[in-house]
Amino acid sequence: MKIECGIVKRMFIIFILLVFLFPVFAMAKQERVAFSKCVDGDTIKVKKASKEYTVRFLAIDTPETVKRGADIEPFGTEASQYTCKKITNADEIVLEYDPKSEEKDKYGRLLAWVYVDNQLLQAKLIEQGYAQVAYLYDDYLYTNELQTLQKQAKQNKKGMWSLSEEERNGCVIDGKIEKKSSGLCKDTNTKEEKKAQEKQTTKKQSFWEKIGHFFDQFFLRSIKQIFYNLF
Repeated sequence: MKIECGIVKRMFIIFILLVFLFPVFAMAKQERVAFSKCVDGDTIKVKKASKEYTVRFLAIDTPETVKRGADIEPFGTEASQYTCKKITNADEIVLEYDPKSEEKDKYGRLLAWVYVDNQLLQAKLIEQGYAQVAYLYDDYLYTNELQTLQKQAKQNKKGMWSLSEEERNGCVIDGKIEKKSSGLCKDTNTKEEKKAQEKQTTKKQSFWEKIGHFFDQFFLRSIKQIFYNLF
């Protein structure tokens, strides 16, 4: 009788947890994809269901290397090589779509968090100083973690943060970093693009948004531990 009561109790707890925490589990859609082609530091091509898609990494921006009519930006080549090496050597590539982001941008590219062998590639790029947090249109799932990693990368002068601001805004010509003020770098950004970039990088999270994000992550960790203890 005690055993049966224990089983019923466990099933009841599981039911309650599923009812109240189902929205947490359902909030992020994931899918496994296959590698197709390297593009640059924050963009790749993948295949799913025999069709090729371009994937733009959510919430980050790496220096340009393939933008038409533009010079290569400092650490753009390093970022591209890092991403390509991670992607091509991965046993598993998983895309996660953020519930607060559109699945595609205006160019038809997929917008996603990119995991290579269970590692968040956006986080690894930020950690190395090959990317910066950008294009924040909402309170995305992992932006707090990325901002913390970016702060550490800046303090440790990793990658692009080892350069002065003028050098970061410059270009690479014949393997040498040229400052914007030199007049040698092409400036292909339109006024509209510059305004959009400023708007994306200056968006602040409110106190309550940060608290909400913390509890989302806390509940996910807690529920995993509860299921582990139950079984």
